[in-house]
Amino acid sequence: MSEYDHELDVRGLNCPLPIIKARKAINALKTGQVLRVLATDPGSVKDFEAFASQTGNELLESDEGGGEYMFRLKKA
Repeated sequence: MSEYDHELDVRGLNCPLPIIKARKAINALKTGQVLRVLATDPGSVKDFEAFASQTGNELLESDEGGGEYMFRLKKA
């Protein structure tokens, strides 16, 4: 099994679109499933931290490399 159940590519989109699309994607998952998000917006780091704490979903991983950001969120 992979480290995630669904992948969302929001590269090239700016706030608030990555969060809006991530909210829709994670709502479609079952409890315990993991959403992997790929983004390019530098603001997405703080956005996804806030999103996780506000929604109760768990931010398992946040990684940055080469101007791209990767997040793994576990649905509460």
